[in-house]
Amino acid sequence: MLSLFKNIGLLDIIDILLVAAVIYRTMLFIKGTRAVSLIKGVAIIFLASILSRFLGFKTVNWLIQQLVTVFMVALPIVFYPELRKTLERLGRGSFFQSDERFSMFERGHSQKAVGEIVRTAEKFSEQGVGAIVVLKRDSGLMEFVETGTLVDAIVSQPILETIFFPNSALHDGAVIIEGDRIAAAGCLLPLSDNLEISRELGTRHRAAVGLSEVSDALVVVVSEETGSISLAEDGKLHRYLTPKQLQERLLSERKPPERFWPFGRGGKEE
Repeated sequence: MLSLFKNIGLLDIIDILLVAAVIYRTMLFIKGTRAVSLIKGVAIIFLASILSRFLGFKTVNWLIQQLVTVFMVALPIVFYPELRKTLERLGRGSFFQSDERFSMFERGHSQKAVGEIVRTAEKFSEQGVGAIVVLKRDSGLMEFVETGTLVDAIVSQPILETIFFPNSALHDGAVIIEGDRIAAAGCLLPLSDNLEISRELGTRHRAAVGLSEVSDALVVVVSEETGSISLAEDGKLHRYLTPKQLQERLLSERKPPERFWPFGRGGKEE
């Protein structure tokens, strides 16, 4: 053991520190993005490969090897947004700079914050004001936060009313809430291509379902046309909720569900 350390020189130490720094900055960079969930999946497949080889499951091991080959081709495509942002930050020289913009937000949603959201949704429903509010849970939403305008303000009804005031600069986008703070407004969300979604629903509802399909976020939607309140979760759209029902759902579902592996998401309405 001692002879091993004797062979380590100054260049080796610098080499190790550089690799450690790159790994550390990469972990910080992907923190808060969907890449974390994908990496967990890759890790599970890797562990399954080791276990199958140890137990002598030849067929299972062969199948995993085929999956690994497919993953090697698919990963650059799946991680394209993260890879692009990494290269952009390298080009700007900001890859090794700390990004504290997203470390200021709390993870849990308090009862007070939920109350502010529900009261705002109720008022918008009465006035026919359209809105879409995202409550972050466990999945990272940084890539969607970056499409909007950073706000960093305590969740309150007056601020939400100002953001969604008709014809204001940010009223067409989504508000993303992390903990008790509004992270950003005017954010762009992915639209769902699920054919089971009613054709009478507009862009806001499709965007709400779309985000809930790729994350565990809760998305509150108020229809501008009908004033109805809906909640998108796990690819499902719960429609025609009363303010009381919305509050009960948000308070009971504000923490992410504990499950080992999300094998699939639905797209049905309730």
